[in-house]
Amino acid sequence: MTIRSALLGSSALLLTPIAALAQGTERIQLDTIVVEGQGSGEKGVFSANGYVATSGRSASKTDTPLLETPMSISTVTQTQLEQRKPQNLLEALAYTPGARIGTYGFDPRYDAFTIRGIDVTQNAVFRDGLRQIGSPNGLMRLEPYGLEAISVLRGPASAIYGASTSAGIVDLISKRPTETPFREIEIQGGSFGRKQFNFDISGPANPEGTLLYRLTGLVRDAKTDIGAMKDDRVFIAPALTWKPNEATKLTVLGEYMDSTTGGTAAYLNLYGPYVDRQGNVLSKTLGATKVYVGDKRYNDFRQQQTRIGYELEHKFDEVFTFRQRARYQQLGNNQQYVYFGSGLTRENTAGFSVDTSLEAKVRTGAVDHTLLAGIDVSRLHYKNKEGFGGVPLGYNPALLWRTEQTLTTTGVYLQDQIKWGGWRLSAGVRNDWVDSKFEAGAAGAVPTESKRNDGKFTGRAALSYVTDFGLAPYVSYGTSFVPNPGTVLNGGVAQPTTGKQAELGVKYDLPGYNASLRAAVFNIRQDNGVVYEVVDGLNRQVQLDLRSSGFEIEGVASLANGLSLQASYSYNDARIKKVTEETVGNRLSSIPYHMASLWLDYTVQAGPARGLGIGGGVRYVGSSLGDNLGRPVIDNKARAFLDGSIRYDLENLSPQLKGMRFQVNATNLLNEVQQTCTAGYCYFDEGRKVIASLRYRW
Repeated sequence: MTIRSALLGSSALLLTPIAALAQGTERIQLDTIVVEGQGSGEKGVFSANGYVATSGRSASKTDTPLLETPMSISTVTQTQLEQRKPQNLLEALAYTPGARIGTYGFDPRYDAFTIRGIDVTQNAVFRDGLRQIGSPNGLMRLEPYGLEAISVLRGPASAIYGASTSAGIVDLISKRPTETPFREIEIQGGSFGRKQFNFDISGPANPEGTLLYRLTGLVRDAKTDIGAMKDDRVFIAPALTWKPNEATKLTVLGEYMDSTTGGTAAYLNLYGPYVDRQGNVLSKTLGATKVYVGDKRYNDFRQQQTRIGYELEHKFDEVFTFRQRARYQQLGNNQQYVYFGSGLTRENTAGFSVDTSLEAKVRTGAVDHTLLAGIDVSRLHYKNKEGFGGVPLGYNPALLWRTEQTLTTTGVYLQDQIKWGGWRLSAGVRNDWVDSKFEAGAAGAVPTESKRNDGKFTGRAALSYVTDFGLAPYVSYGTSFVPNPGTVLNGGVAQPTTGKQAELGVKYDLPGYNASLRAAVFNIRQDNGVVYEVVDGLNRQVQLDLRSSGFEIEGVASLANGLSLQASYSYNDARIKKVTEETVGNRLSSIPYHMASLWLDYTVQAGPARGLGIGGGVRYVGSSLGDNLGRPVIDNKARAFLDGSIRYDLENLSPQLKGMRFQVNATNLLNEVQQTCTAGYCYFDEGRKVIASLRYRW
């Protein structure tokens, strides 16, 4: 079968065969946010102090301080989410080092992005420590209002997480019930006719406080930067925690979301003569035009997603702790689009994941061990039906092609975190077994069947030394393995992607300040990675070998004088090592050498303006290639985006307004819109967006 994509959008979509520094002398005393914490706030799923994360389970599945975790970790905390109010995962990650967003311009259908030059859209997004099961055209969408935080672990994590990329994972941490009563409602309005209502309520459900609840939701009616695309959404996320005693905790997490956007975000591309970099014939028309190829009369992409899961933890004694996480999720897509004819894709995706582990804390002489042993199982099953052309605009074409796949992964893992004086050694191993069955064919005909059985051993090891003054240099090495759903250009089932990375880094928590610095150099080798290439004007999935190396530095702080900041710089050289003869050694398209960002936020602490907060940021994206062939005519120019925020707590005007906050957020304030080309097809950046909100907490 020849895979065709008429929509030419994000990496997930492209698999659709037819759809084809501040002053301050004291350490800041902000409220420490602890999600399912235990005790002092140094333990739990996640804890943070303003912009600065202090502890979390995402990196090791154990309660380990981030300074003592010898790997690169960035965190988007609840404070950052509230101040910047991102509308999707890409906006939430916009100031994270190494994360390249906007590779497909403005496209609200999928959160397509890379980390360290590696596409992580399908195989690196986790939810509460479990991989989000997804199919080629069926990816769970994110509602940031339902998140407590985002933890970005850079570098291979397959040793404990199994199927995940060599660039790392992005762990989305859901809002959980709180012991203290919490109530919030909010209304929003802004660009493109946006109207939205949010609510978030939580607290004890019984007098004893052994049962806690939380209910988070929103309703939105909006358009987008592309007039033919909607941005409508209904979202509700219930959560319940039962804690009968200090040793046992059970949390149930659910979600239902019904969202509608546009079926295509593609613009008409014009192709001229191809020349090498020494040629004199250059086409001035090559690339995107302002002609939108879709049609709002047949352009609804409706997605209904449901997930339900639980987290169980039981502490037997001071040595042994049992944990189990499980989730079932279901996703239904109905995607209408126009690309020189009507197209329709319907896909149903379902899957579950279960991760069971036992932790043991033991001491041998002067050495402390935190041992972790576990087993996890995940299963994906999807059915896809597609049709294209042959009917008048507005009518559904016949669904003439179908694909179906079942992908089951089982893994066992073992990890030991060793502590001896200032030394920290972390080592983990894992083995995965994967069974895949893929069917494809014309509707009503006997399908062609392909099967794969794969297995892979992965591991990681890291060594660091934690000094008394907050400095922790480290070195790490890890390998990765991930099975890929769908097929590649020749019609065969995609091969698993493998990778390895070496990293050298340093972490520094500034003594006396709520501030930290992180820096790392890395080198990644990835085999059979999935990328997308425009062939005969259509975007198709191919697999290649890739080498990515670079350097990253990040600083975050929340200081006592009201100033918070996040600053980062990353250098990334991503090159193709094997795919076709004409691309070997070329830089990977849309991956710039240089990216940098800075976000500053200041809250007035006293005086008449107390409660006024002003934030602003700049995101710089360096120049990059527009396709993997290196044709200079569609190179991407360097650009910078300016974002801003202003808020005011109205209770400073009157005590009767206690709990009310007015806030305005803007992205791309200067309306910087340029062409962005990836894998030979070109798109446009999203223009200026302004959102105003009025929030009431009690």
